[in-house]
Amino acid sequence: MSFDTAIFAGGCFWCMVQPFDTYPGIEKVESGYTGGHVANPTYEQVKSGTTGHTEAVRITFDPAKISYKELVEIYWHQTDPTDAMGQFQDRGDNYRPVIFVKDEEQRRIAEASKLHLQESALFGDAKIVTQIEDAQPFYLAEDYHQDFYKKNPERYAAQEAGGREWFKQEHWGE
Repeated sequence: MSFDTAIFAGGCFWCMVQPFDTYPGIEKVESGYTGGHVANPTYEQVKSGTTGHTEAVRITFDPAKISYKELVEIYWHQTDPTDAMGQFQDRGDNYRPVIFVKDEEQRRIAEASKLHLQESALFGDAKIVTQIEDAQPFYLAEDYHQDFYKKNPERYAAQEAGGREWFKQEHWGE
């Protein structure tokens, strides 16, 4: 069996794990940091906004069971692609929406999907501002961040209540 990986940033990484974790073909979803200039950053360093990193999830998946294109579609349903400076109550560069691509095939799929979303006018005249960037080194977040929705369901639910659930319902009917 050959696995592949995908990296997505869409606000707080706590809220990005569960939506992917529930699909067949997903081997694991890991919280971490990417896109910055500091090796092995800590949560406190990233939160300070001085490392250039973005909170993200790295998804290991079986492409025979779920495609990268399907993962990109799931991603759009978790984010506000019109907000470049964070997601919902999480503000700042470390929460910006980004699809980090590892090769030209992922870039082609992500760019085509972004164009399709823009042309759909689902968000009216608003521009789809989610960036598509080359993958950078991915640093795992501390253990207490991994599978946060399972370890801390009440705190996870409170985080989701910060606008993400309303947005998903309003725009995606979820």
